[in-house]
Amino acid sequence: MRTQGRVLFVLAVVLLLGSCSFSAETDAPTAPGPETERLSVGVSNAVETAPLRLAVSDGLFRRGGLQVELVELDDDDPIEALTEQRVDVVFAGNVTLFHAAATGTKITLQGEAYVAGTGSMALVTLPGSPYTDPSRLPAPRIAVPTPDGLGALTSRSVLRAAGVDPAAISFEVIPFDGMVEALREGRVDAAWMTEPHLTVAQKEHGALVLADCAHGATEDFPMSAYATTEEFGAAHPRTLALFRDLLAEAQQKGADDGTVRRALPRLADVDEVTASLVSLGTYPQVVHAERLQRVADLMHGSGQLTERLDVGALVPREELP
Repeated sequence: MRTQGRVLFVLAVVLLLGSCSFSAETDAPTAPGPETERLSVGVSNAVETAPLRLAVSDGLFRRGGLQVELVELDDDDPIEALTEQRVDVVFAGNVTLFHAAATGTKITLQGEAYVAGTGSMALVTLPGSPYTDPSRLPAPRIAVPTPDGLGALTSRSVLRAAGVDPAAISFEVIPFDGMVEALREGRVDAAWMTEPHLTVAQKEHGALVLADCAHGATEDFPMSAYATTEEFGAAHPRTLALFRDLLAEAQQKGADDGTVRRALPRLADVDEVTASLVSLGTYPQVVHAERLQRVADLMHGSGQLTERLDVGALVPREELP
């Protein structure tokens, strides 16, 4: 009887401890989820946004707990799309984003999109052009897709390095698909192009590279990023933290040039041969404030910004090293 009593006592203790353990596990607080499970992201430039597009189509974001809707902005102003709340997150050139921040638009950077690689942006001419050296013309006319954008900024930089007075350069705003015609008609002396337009112009029209704009002071130059308004960021910190984590995973897959090239025919409406020839840059996995500061400082030095912009102030605090 005494042995049976001990067994019953031990069994009671085990059951009691198990009950306490189960209670502790079930009572433990769970981490709060994202404030919203849906994000609309405004995009353009299929080369620079290729990893994001692939991650959405492959279901990476969905599996991670976010439903990401891509909104094609085409020629729409990305800053207007963001501030008018047509999208939650927007892809845009860093020059555009820093212009906006410097003029009072409250934005927060959520991820870098693209960093230029050798040959991924360049000044080009057509065969037979007398403009065969960047220093040849003292006052060149350059076609760029937007006023005071990345094209003007990097063109000034490479032409200054060649001895051209930046103040003497004139810029003509011409869409990429009209640049070859402008060169052929002599309305401009050179055109600033990025991929895939650069490779298309070389392949179909024999365009010649006058100067690589990812060289010298603009080597490995940060071209674009993803941003939100400060207001949206303050209201959705957990959602955006999750977005940044998943974007980093997507960008990591962009390190495989073969994956990007195979996807370009359906992402950028180019043929397989063109996709195999494009010069690709890199897709950063984190926001690097020091790297981005190069863009803001070059803008300040060229007069595009009247005061120096502190890029670190645009980066979420938890993302700073």
